[in-house]
Amino acid sequence: MTTTPDPVNVWMDSWRSELPEVEHTSSELTKRIMFAGGVLDGVMRRELTGLGLTAAEFDVLVALRRAGAPYRMKPNRLARSLMLSTGGTTNVTHRLVARHLVERENDPDDARSTWLRLTADGIALAERAVLVNAAAHDALFEGVPAEVLEAATAALRELFAATPGLLGGGPAARPDRSQA
Repeated sequence: MTTTPDPVNVWMDSWRSELPEVEHTSSELTKRIMFAGGVLDGVMRRELTGLGLTAAEFDVLVALRRAGAPYRMKPNRLARSLMLSTGGTTNVTHRLVARHLVERENDPDDARSTWLRLTADGIALAERAVLVNAAAHDALFEGVPAEVLEAATAALRELFAATPGLLGGGPAARPDRSQA
């Protein structure tokens, strides 16, 4: 039986040979996270295409569903929670409103403001999309022992806690090159 070579091992071996000074302690971790993210993104996009959704539409629907009943948010808060521009969020919500998945509600406390709220169809599609996406990710990791998944999750949780830049808590630390 032929196994697929680990592409990150191939990349790292090439860099060790071609430009060893580019390798840092975080190099392999970074490449593995990026590779895994790309694979997971591809899995998600395939599932979403089958549901007629883009990744941005999925993000908006899921953020509103995750907000809990009555499944609504202010547009600015939604944009911040998704780390999107308000213009990008507006474009996505226009498409979702046109599809009757999201509706705009006037804010009775502020005549200048609106709420974005999932419709019944939007709630159903958001839940279906989350379940389909979770099942696809679960299938990808099928056969990986639970303790390996738990250890990887715990390690990444510690990494996030130790790296504020990953969570948007500030710029990633950069070495001071002025004295080099």
